[in-house]
Amino acid sequence: MTDPASNPLSTNQDLDPVQLRQAFGTFPSGVVAVAAEVDGRATGLAASSFTSVSLDPPLVSFSIANSSKTWPDLRLAPHLGVTVLADHHGQVCRQLAGPVDQRFDDVPVRVSEQGALFPVEGLAHFDCTIHDEVVAGDHTIVLLRLHAVAHSETFQPLVFHRSVFGKLARPA
Repeated sequence: MTDPASNPLSTNQDLDPVQLRQAFGTFPSGVVAVAAEVDGRATGLAASSFTSVSLDPPLVSFSIANSSKTWPDLRLAPHLGVTVLADHHGQVCRQLAGPVDQRFDDVPVRVSEQGALFPVEGLAHFDCTIHDEVVAGDHTIVLLRLHAVAHSETFQPLVFHRSVFGKLARPA
């Protein structure tokens, strides 16, 4: 095992996308589905960059690649559903990263009156609207204003680490 502190840090000139992705991947994160009904069809994506931002006003955020083909449609929805995916949602997450027309095939969902879409059995569900968008390099940070929230203690989170999905060990 190599201690990262014993390796020299790269300068900006040495940072390539593969090296960055590998380094970023050492930080485990949860995964969320961001979804809504748009023009009568389920539209959504998976994001591992979700974070809480503020309690007053209640805000969360996620980042989306500027090259996303889904975000231009999804951002038109009046409300967005953000679901913290549970450890049994690995296949759902893979679908949300796959072909657009198959993302919700055989995925049980609940849709709010405002069109926010939630895969069932998530750890938490947030009903949101877009508060702001901040372009940051090749991604956009999307700030979402929370309007309703529900959470469950029933499941463990889906964890994304080093480009694979994993589970937390269950408490004894």
